[in-house]
Amino acid sequence: QVQLVESGGGLVQPGGSLTLSCAASGRIFSIMAWYRQAPGNQRELVADIRSGASSQYADSVKGRFSIARDNAKNTVYLQMNSLKPEDTAVYYCEVQDFFGRAYWGQGTQVTVSS
Repeated sequence: QVQLVESGGGLVQPGGSLTLSCAASGRIFSIMAWYRQAPGNQRELVADIRSGASSQYADSVKGRFSIARDNAKNTVYLQMNSLKPEDTAVYYCEVQDFFGRAYWGQGTQVTVSS
């Protein structure tokens, strides 16, 4: 049974920073990722990182967000800087094992507002 525990969401002013964490139980995962979904929008990939540490980002967050993973702790982080109101969304952690099976966290709300 894979369990994902997310933390770090909250309310922040524009220009501020937040760090999201997602701790995964069970096995080591090939891909660890963060998605987000704003009201009325489809869920979109924010960033992902593979077991070899290569990563990719959505164009909208490049240069502002940074994804990292700690394999010893089976945890993925998303450092979010220079936050904008349009970053407001529910952020979901997603992991994939080496068989391609995907698992999702429960989501954490990030609200960027003055």
